[in-house]
Amino acid sequence: MLRLPISERPHWQERAQEFGFHFHTMYGKPYWDETAYYQFSLEQIEKHIEEPTEEIHQMCLDVVARVLEDEELLRRFCIPEKHWDFVRTSWRNGDPCLYSRLDFAYSGQGPAKLYENNADTPTSLYETGFWQWLWLQDNVDRRALPLQADQFNSLQEKLVNRFHDLQYLTPGRELHFSCCKDTEEDRGTVQYLQDCASEAGISNHFIFVEDIGRDATGQFTDLNDQVITWMFKLYPWEFMLQEEFGEFLGSNNVRWLEPPWKAILSNKALLPMLWKLFPEHPNLLPSFFEDELDKAADFSELVKKPIFSREGGNISVVRGTDSKLLSDGPYGQEGFIYQAMHPLPQFGKNYTLVGSWLVDDLAAGISIREDSNLITQDMSRYLPHVIL
Repeated sequence: MLRLPISERPHWQERAQEFGFHFHTMYGKPYWDETAYYQFSLEQIEKHIEEPTEEIHQMCLDVVARVLEDEELLRRFCIPEKHWDFVRTSWRNGDPCLYSRLDFAYSGQGPAKLYENNADTPTSLYETGFWQWLWLQDNVDRRALPLQADQFNSLQEKLVNRFHDLQYLTPGRELHFSCCKDTEEDRGTVQYLQDCASEAGISNHFIFVEDIGRDATGQFTDLNDQVITWMFKLYPWEFMLQEEFGEFLGSNNVRWLEPPWKAILSNKALLPMLWKLFPEHPNLLPSFFEDELDKAADFSELVKKPIFSREGGNISVVRGTDSKLLSDGPYGQEGFIYQAMHPLPQFGKNYTLVGSWLVDDLAAGISIREDSNLITQDMSRYLPHVIL
């Protein structure tokens, strides 16, 4: 695994605008960075990332099955009791899912270590499935990369195929897509998914989360008063379950993407549960609930993560009785888990995180994020990759 410099494509910013990649630069700082790329061997991809990704995903599904049958565990995962049946029913009915992303610390040597599972609302989808593939093609065409350069990236193909499957599993329904207002990156992610759904032949609509209404019977509706029966929402389940409209979630006839049982997978309480069920697994870091810290006495440093933390929010490093906050955010009231310290690898001055994507149960590609700080957050740069 190497980080290599490369010249930028001429006028790529104009081309990005043409293709709808409007968030390549945010707040005056580069988000998409093509001044360098990461190079992997085929063995590193297949053995160290692809295979563990699919194995860990199945392990995570085992956790879901355990948690949903155990009231104590549901409380540990901070699932509101009034929604237990709603989430359980989703799992027992086999409600299908679309995609997710596992985040790993990986240096190119030794097993990749799981940081977290972004199973509900992962972004950086467009730049992974389409834009970095276009970058590869352009650079091969202009001979800036060897002709045999490849990329671990079947994300767009798998998304379209999965939408074909979902249309068969959800017949007779039109699909609504939704995200919050004033989030250009989220809107770009949802637009990309709409394009994939359209390519699969699915009739679809868009509505902002804030504009969703309900009729007299509690059915959710769009701005044309059309009842919503199938919805992809780029809005976290832990927010939805606490919203005022949450009381209607189990009483209407909506098929959700992602399904309610993803509230278990996108939850940091997943990490200590994985360690309990699969101790000493080479791709896992020792992780503990707050009342289990006596089991963590052998670790000089622990990372303290809020159960609902997103985009690296409210992360601390704990050394004995000392705690150092590494990132701010709105999380923490729900409680914390602790994970053994395993810093991201450094390439020069950059801390590098590998995101490994799944569509349904299949590994589908990777994304690379890097930052000058130890914590990967929403503004951390995105760099492309190749396989040679």
